[in-house]
Amino acid sequence: MREFFADIHIHIGRTRTGRAVKITGARSLTIDQILIEASQSKGMGMIGVIDAQSPEVLEELIEGVEEGTYKELSDGGLSFGQTVLLLGSELEINDGHSKGPIHVLAFMPTLHKMSEFSAWLSLYMKNVHLSSQRLYVDGRTLQHKVKEFGGLFIPAHIFTPHKSLYGKGVNTSLTEVFDPELIDAVELGLSCDTSMASQLSELNRYPFLTNSDAHSLGKIAREYTKIRMDHASFTEFELALQGKDGRSITGNYGLAPRLGKYYHTTCEKCGVRPDSQDQEKCKACGHTRMTKGVSERLKELADQESDHGKRPPYVHQLPLQFIPGVGAKTLEKLKAVFHTEMNILHQATEQELKAVLPKKTANYIIKARKGEVGLIAGGGGVYGKVDINHEST
Repeated sequence: MREFFADIHIHIGRTRTGRAVKITGARSLTIDQILIEASQSKGMGMIGVIDAQSPEVLEELIEGVEEGTYKELSDGGLSFGQTVLLLGSELEINDGHSKGPIHVLAFMPTLHKMSEFSAWLSLYMKNVHLSSQRLYVDGRTLQHKVKEFGGLFIPAHIFTPHKSLYGKGVNTSLTEVFDPELIDAVELGLSCDTSMASQLSELNRYPFLTNSDAHSLGKIAREYTKIRMDHASFTEFELALQGKDGRSITGNYGLAPRLGKYYHTTCEKCGVRPDSQDQEKCKACGHTRMTKGVSERLKELADQESDHGKRPPYVHQLPLQFIPGVGAKTLEKLKAVFHTEMNILHQATEQELKAVLPKKTANYIIKARKGEVGLIAGGGGVYGKVDINHEST
C-alpha cells in the first residue's frame, strides 16, 4: 500500500478551443495545464476534474487517450505521468424538497460512463457545456442515476453559506433531500474542518474529503486529502472511501477554518461582524442582510460533542502563497531544490529550508507547519488573514 495526495475538486476554465466551461475560472485552467501543474508542480497523486461532463472536455480527453497523452486505466481513471485523473461533474440541485441550491459532485469510472452520464444530464439541464449548472431533477433521482452508471456521489462544500447542503439546502438534515444510503463521502469546504463537522451525528458514517475547488492553477491543492491505496484509480478510491481491504482516508490537509471566506457571520455590505446572531441591522452601516458564517451555522446544527478521535487527523496548513516572504520568485527557488509543493510542505527539513531561504522566511514556514501563526477570521466572502506574530482572532 502507498499513500497518495488527492485533490478531486478542480474546475476547467476553458477548453482547447477557448470555449468557457467554468465562466469564473481562469483561462489557463485547461486539461493539459491542470495535469502539468498537479503532477509536476504540486506533486499530486490523484486529481478530480469536475467539469468532465462538458462535451468539449470529453472530446479532449478521448482524443488524449487516442493520441497516447493519457492512458485509461482498467479500474477507472486516466493516468498522466505520476498523476491519475478522476472524471467528475459538479451539479446544482434545487428541487421541491430543498430550501435552496445545493452543489454535489458525481464521479464516473470511465470515459464511456461519463459520456452516457453527460447525455442523460443534457436532457434535464439548460447547458451541459457549462460548469455547476442547475439540474432539473430531484436529489434522490440524481443519486440513483449516478449509481446506475457505477458512479460516486459526494455533496460538495457542505457548510458554505451559498449553494450547499447545510448552508442553504436543508433545515437540519441531509435526509430532507438525499438518500443517506447513496452518499459515498462529504466534502468539508474551506471554512470547516473535522472537529467542526464531527458535531453532526448524521455525518458519522461518511468519510470527510478536503479539496481545493480550484478556479485557477495556483489554487490547486490548497486543500487535499491523503489516501492509502494500492495504486491511484477510481476503484481504489472507492475502496478507500469504504475503508475496505486496507484502503482508507489517512489525513486531511486544509486551511484553518478561520482563513475561509465564510467562517464568521458578517454584514453583506461592509463586512462588520454582528454582536449577536439575532441582530437585525449592522451596527456600522445599518444594512439588514448578513451572510451567516459556517461557525454560527454549525452551532445551530450540532447535536453531539466533537469526537473526531476515530477519524484521520486534520492538519491545518497554510498554502505557501499565504506565508510572508514566499512570493513567486521564492517559490520557484524552493521548487528548483525540492521539486514539488508537497515536498516543500511535508518533506523538507528545517535545516534544508534554511539552506535555501533567509532564516526568517524558513522560520515562518516551520511555524505555519506547526500551526503557530495568528489568524484573523474571514467572513462574508472575504478570506481571513495570516498574522505571523499574534494570536488568532
